[in-house]
Amino acid sequence: MAPAIRELDEARLEQFLGQAVTDMGAAMNGVLVMLGGQLGLWKAMAGAGPLTAADIAERSGVRERYVREWASAQAASGYLEYDPAADSFELPPEQAMAFANEDSPVYLLGGYNVISSTYKDREKIAERFRAGEGFGWHEHDPELFLGTEQFFRPGYRAHLVSEWIPTLEGVEEKLRSGAKVADIGCGHGISTVLMAKAYPESTIHGFDYHAASIERAKKVADAEGVSRNAEFAVASAKDFPGSGYDLVCFFDCLHDMGDPVGALRHVREVVADDGTVMLVEPFANDSLAENLNPVGRIYYAASTLVCTPSSLDQEVGLGLGAQAGERRLGQVAAEARFSRFRRATETPFNLVLEARP
Repeated sequence: MAPAIRELDEARLEQFLGQAVTDMGAAMNGVLVMLGGQLGLWKAMAGAGPLTAADIAERSGVRERYVREWASAQAASGYLEYDPAADSFELPPEQAMAFANEDSPVYLLGGYNVISSTYKDREKIAERFRAGEGFGWHEHDPELFLGTEQFFRPGYRAHLVSEWIPTLEGVEEKLRSGAKVADIGCGHGISTVLMAKAYPESTIHGFDYHAASIERAKKVADAEGVSRNAEFAVASAKDFPGSGYDLVCFFDCLHDMGDPVGALRHVREVVADDGTVMLVEPFANDSLAENLNPVGRIYYAASTLVCTPSSLDQEVGLGLGAQAGERRLGQVAAEARFSRFRRATETPFNLVLEARP
């Protein structure tokens, strides 16, 4: 029996077109948001009150005619407030936290670099869609690596030491007295460096298979003055060296791995008998229906373009995806022979999970 064909609902069509036009505007304006950061426009406006286009141009050193169009687009987006009587634009303090303050826990500009990189990789990813092949992390445009560093740094800085680690059983005390830590898939080393700075008696070992990221991580550690207790090496999650680790961390990377079970099995062999594994994963509920929301929308898109292709490029190619959820991740931990698994804490963007032998 042929399925019934639903009749066109004009009201629903109008509603959808409104959403699509809004999304197109956001996609186009994303470039302007990035230009605002690159050209210092957001910082020029932060805390300055109402400014004319000429004022913004003078404070930032760019041409007024460009500024007027840029500011008009931001006002139409709701990112700037516009006063028609004074013909002035103002950056509210809330938007300034997201676009002008790099130390803010909600600084977002790095996320736009991640998005930009996926557009550059579109044709290559389309080829892998057709062939059913993976697309390795190392194959992406380098802007992805920089954007990932910038995007995750504010959240890690705000939550890792002050909130996440204290929720793990007995871990903070070990770190303060001196512990051995492995940070797997460390990328540019932001999480490694944060832990090294907070716990100078501990030694934090950062591992990543991507050699260019490890070189960047070493430079970050040097700049932050933690090279004494932050060490980096090129190694995969299934063969990183050492043993007797008190804490092994996976920051937003386990789901990217082709064989997450194999990675955790290796961790099970090298973690201390009373050691801990901390998994920081994108926030997700356990079912697709529960994840159909704005955060889930971002993560499913990132999973399609970055996370799942990365996993499919590796051995096993399990393809967990960025929205695996606590229950599925718990199954992975159980397959790797971890006997205890729990949700330690969460944020609107992260699940923090704890596994113990």
